[in-house]
Amino acid sequence: MRQESRHIVITGASSGIGRAIAIRLASEGARVSLLARRPAALEETAVLVLDAAPDSAAFLVPCDVTNRASLDHAFAAAVRSNGPVHAVVTAAGIGGPNAAGVDSSDPSDRFDTIVATNLTGTYLSLRAAQRHLAPGPGPRQMVLISSILGRFGVPGYTAYCASKAALLGLTRAMALELAPQNVLVNAICPGWVDTGMAWEGIDGMAKGMGITRDEAHAIAMSAVPLGRMGKPAEVAGLVSWLLSEDAAGMTGQGLDPNGGAWMG
Repeated sequence: MRQESRHIVITGASSGIGRAIAIRLASEGARVSLLARRPAALEETAVLVLDAAPDSAAFLVPCDVTNRASLDHAFAAAVRSNGPVHAVVTAAGIGGPNAAGVDSSDPSDRFDTIVATNLTGTYLSLRAAQRHLAPGPGPRQMVLISSILGRFGVPGYTAYCASKAALLGLTRAMALELAPQNVLVNAICPGWVDTGMAWEGIDGMAKGMGITRDEAHAIAMSAVPLGRMGKPAEVAGLVSWLLSEDAAGMTGQGLDPNGGAWMG
């Protein structure tokens, strides 16, 4: 119950890593406010939160992180329900390739859309949380979900790689800005994690290479020394640690749960 009495806001809580984080933190006693664009999927997360933590209650706020007004409304509503914010976890994001051509006016180029969600949406979420932080002097935390693709490039994924790498710069800059207030800012850079987004990537590999999903999965795992995808719950456990007293000296860092696929 190390998150007991803390209000934690999770963006992108409707599925995957964000959902697993919400379940884990609620099971440790947190009051969780769940933000995402899909109300029905948020309701599903709330049911799973209640299954894991019967005494908990999740506050749901449908929200578009690319829209300042939507975020301001969401955070204000969350604070009215659950009180000042002790921590925020920004898991909202979209993946996949963007057009690889040189014509940026090509309507199929998703660069602007991906960057608007993954980078700008994260920045706006952090600033919204900052305006509603609980008073110190104890630590408050911000945890950004970046990606292993913030560490190296993949052809065709220029927007995704750029946005996730930029989150590491954002982490370092905001860690320095907020250190005087004892607000800790860290990023997590997962590798392959067993989520719908990851399997969309596997399926894209299979289609592009003309092979089966299982064959594409085997190729992807051949680059992972542990030979397996991570689990959303494992990333959630790392978030829980970053939000605990044990991580009181951690700020400005990027952590890499990737099965050994990238070693910095």
